[in-house]
Amino acid sequence: MSYTGTCHCGTVTFTVNADAPTSAVSCNCSHCRRKGLLLTFVPADQFALNSGSDVLRPYTFNKHKIRHMFCEKCGTQPFAYGNNPDGSEVRAVNLRCVPGIDIDALELQKYDGASH
Repeated sequence: MSYTGTCHCGTVTFTVNADAPTSAVSCNCSHCRRKGLLLTFVPADQFALNSGSDVLRPYTFNKHKIRHMFCEKCGTQPFAYGNNPDGSEVRAVNLRCVPGIDIDALELQKYDGASH
């Protein structure tokens, strides 16, 4: 199975070649808290950016380890580029940008990013 997501205006589209998650990470860092992000992390090879690469702009903060990608047209952050502790590439998918996900049904895993 796979699932798809978009930014708000639909310019950025992506597909994740994996089953839809049943849980999400809710981080309390200054960025995620303000944006209300609910994240799932997938290996880079399971993520395909289908359209919108020309309108994506990066934002980094703190240790600059995660490149949060924003659509310059609508301001939505559909995903981010990052690395696992072992160095392997991951994508942090904002599940609020995946219309097929029932946000209210997700089990939330709280992460204390504010302390890092």
